Amino acid sequence: MKTTERQLFLLSLLQTRRELSGALLASRLNISDRTLRRDIDRLRAMGYSVRATMGPEGGYQLEAGKVLPPIVLDDDQAMAVAIALSAATTLGAGIEEAAIRALGAIRQVMPAPLRHRLDAFEVTAVGRPREGAPVTAPLDVLVDLATAISDKQALQFDYASLGRGKSGEEPTARRAEPHHLAISHGRWYLVAWDLDRDDWRLFRVDRISPRIKRGARFIPRSMPGGAASEFVSAKFKGSRTNEWGCRGTVLIHLPAHAVLPFAGDGTVTAVDERSCTFESGSWSWGALAASFGRFEVAMEVIGPPELAAAFATLAERYRQAGAQQQTSPSSSFIAR
Repeated sequence: MKTTERQLFLLSLLQTRRELSGALLASRLNISDRTLRRDIDRLRAMGYSVRATMGPEGGYQLEAGKVLPPIVLDDDQAMAVAIALSAATTLGAGIEEAAIRALGAIRQVMPAPLRHRLDAFEVTAVGRPREGAPVTAPLDVLVDLATAISDKQALQFDYASLGRGKSGEEPTARRAEPHHLAISHGRWYLVAWDLDRDDWRLFRVDRISPRIKRGARFIPRSMPGGAASEFVSAKFKGSRTNEWGCRGTVLIHLPAHAVLPFAGDGTVTAVDERSCTFESGSWSWGALAASFGRFEVAMEVIGPPELAAAFATLAERYRQAGAQQQTSPSSSFIAR
């Protein structure tokens, strides 16, 4: 290998493990110990902090330096970073400009095949990031879906309705025309036209196992709501449009600033220093009443009557639940 090529290979080796012996590195590079020491010195001159340990078990370890040096990535690592940067541009986290510049720098030096895979990848972020560890999706599945979307080619895949690794229903064979990838509340989704059900569907990517054979090319259809973000938002609201099926307003005996952090897409209006009105929506009247109840303070229903009826139903249900006695001292709950 030429000197530059050899140094890049050496750097990639040092990035794979915490410490590597000099003998192993020299063997992998097919060079002498003296040449290895010179290559290590060249890396140090470029800003890499490489610590050397002496003795029979001695070796070299790549450590954190004072500045960020160039980083060597393999194909999968480069695609993973590029996809993360693509998603970051849609999250509204205040890093959009830096993410776009970093994505452009990576794309510029990518080999043509990798650049084609990246250019096929488009993602839409919908809703707030979910608290806790996000559900991951295999990189190869994401790239395969993105390529099928870009090529406008139908997909065949197995779909696990209850998620992988769980007992229950067996995966079902599905045929779909893929249209878009979306991130919502920490999960990856595929927006597609289900050919067997003749309707739009939202598939969780972590439950998809693509088959090798691809279907015929298709002409993209008009998406409900006009955009993937509208369709995904509507799905999570239990509606075909991006509107809650049930909306209501209550007067809450709390100051507006105490309600605002929990308002989500609702509207808070101050009445005075001690109370405010809160208009919000949900997929059912019971769910909406329960969401208002989380404030645990006195409130009054402004409207509509369906919301007041839902409060009455919940009140009776809770009264009955509170009146139940545990069947044994060791029971922590009663299943109904």
